[in-house]
Amino acid sequence: MSEQTIMTQPEQATTPAKPKQPRQLVRFTFYKLDPQWLMLPAETRQQGKQELVSIFEEYSERTLMRSYSLFGLRPDCDFMLWQTTYDIENLQGASSRIRRSLMGPYLRETHAFLSMTKRSVYVGKNARGTHDPRLVITPEDKKYLFVYPFVKTRAWYALPMEDRKRMMNEHIRIGLTFPSVSLHTTYSFGLDDQEFVVAFETDVVSDFLDLVQQLRETEASRYTLRDTPMFTCVAQPLQEILEAVGA
Repeated sequence: MSEQTIMTQPEQATTPAKPKQPRQLVRFTFYKLDPQWLMLPAETRQQGKQELVSIFEEYSERTLMRSYSLFGLRPDCDFMLWQTTYDIENLQGASSRIRRSLMGPYLRETHAFLSMTKRSVYVGKNARGTHDPRLVITPEDKKYLFVYPFVKTRAWYALPMEDRKRMMNEHIRIGLTFPSVSLHTTYSFGLDDQEFVVAFETDVVSDFLDLVQQLRETEASRYTLRDTPMFTCVAQPLQEILEAVGA
């Protein structure tokens, strides 16, 4: 009988894949208070205000949540809630609680933008690490937040990557000349109608105006399909906002 030689391949050393840093879901929700609420008895309105503030505070403990006023600045919304979370159930849960609250039937969502954090393809890998700050929304809690949805033309995505990077580098250079303005860019591809949602924080309104005006003159600007509506939001506690609008 001939001996059988069993050939075995040496086991290949495998390096376990590094766990990916989770990305956050982000929602900007704009509300308009129905004037009919102001006709209700004062006791009912007080109860409704406290219930809404309690819901806001409860979700602020488990997710990042900020409130901003827009009354007197836009006719279609009185305030905005900015929420980030790792679980979509938190977004739906907060919305459900608000809808089912005493004030809920009198609050209309006039605008809402859903997005997610993501690493930029235009920033070098040297800016990335085990913890990428672009995947985590960290508000600087400045006085003003400027929010708007953003859509580029299809022609933009047909350009070579090196051309797009060159134009985005111009954007970045201009942005660096306005250190008082910080930017949060989130992505909506397939999640909502827009492609991006951008949120700029600053304490100086005029700096943001000048920044946007300069960005209009860049080469990349010609590839903007839509960047409206634009919202000027003022950081303010929800309790104060509700009192200011007479709720």
